[in-house]
Amino acid sequence: MIGVVDYGAGNLGSVMNALQRLGVSARFASGPEELGPRSPFERIVFPGDGHFATAMESLERSGYAEALREWIAADRPFLGICIGLQLLFGSSEEAPPEDGREVRGLAVLPGTVKRFPGRKVPLIGWNRTAARPGSRLFAGLPADSFFYYIHSYYADPDRDGDVAAEAEYYLRYCSAVERGALSAVQFHPEKSGEIGLKLLGNWAGGSHAR
Repeated sequence: MIGVVDYGAGNLGSVMNALQRLGVSARFASGPEELGPRSPFERIVFPGDGHFATAMESLERSGYAEALREWIAADRPFLGICIGLQLLFGSSEEAPPEDGREVRGLAVLPGTVKRFPGRKVPLIGWNRTAARPGSRLFAGLPADSFFYYIHSYYADPDRDGDVAAEAEYYLRYCSAVERGALSAVQFHPEKSGEIGLKLLGNWAGGSHAR
C-alpha cells in the first residue's frame, strides 16, 4: 500500500490518478500518525507545489514534519515530487531569514535551495533530464528523457553522490536525488505522460525497496 501525504497541496489528485493507472494500491494518509512504526503503508509519496515557507509551516503545524523525518531516517521508501524535493533540504532562498527567524526545511539532505539566476522564471514546460548511471529511479528509461517542470528554485545538494539526474536552465542543476530508500524529483512525473508513468512504476514496483 502506498500512502500519499495530503497537506493541502494542489496536485494530489493527479498523483493519485497516476498511481491508479499503474494499478497499485494507494490512498491518502489520514494524518501523521499513519507514518509511525505501525504504518499501514510500505511507501510514501510526498507531492506538492507552492511556497517553501508556507508548505513547511503547514507540515510543522500538522505534525507531518517530524513524522516525515522519522520515516526517512528509518530508510523507508519515500518519493518527493516538486517542492517535495526542495523541502528535503535545510533552507531555501525562497524563504530568507526575517527578523532573525529562519524557516527550516526537513533538513534530511545537506544543501540549499536556490533561485534560478536568469530573469525568465519560473521554468514551465518540458525539459531534457539526464539520469546518472546506476539510478534505480530511472532504470530502463532513456539516458536523456523529457519531463514536465514548473519551478523557479532548484536544489543544490552538498553531496554529489545524492544527485540522480540533472537538467539545464540557465545552469546545470540537480533535478532528482536518491539516497538509500529516499528518492525525489523536481519535475512532475504524474504530468509527464508515459515516461512519467514508467518512472513512477520503477519506484512503486519495488526497485526502491530496501
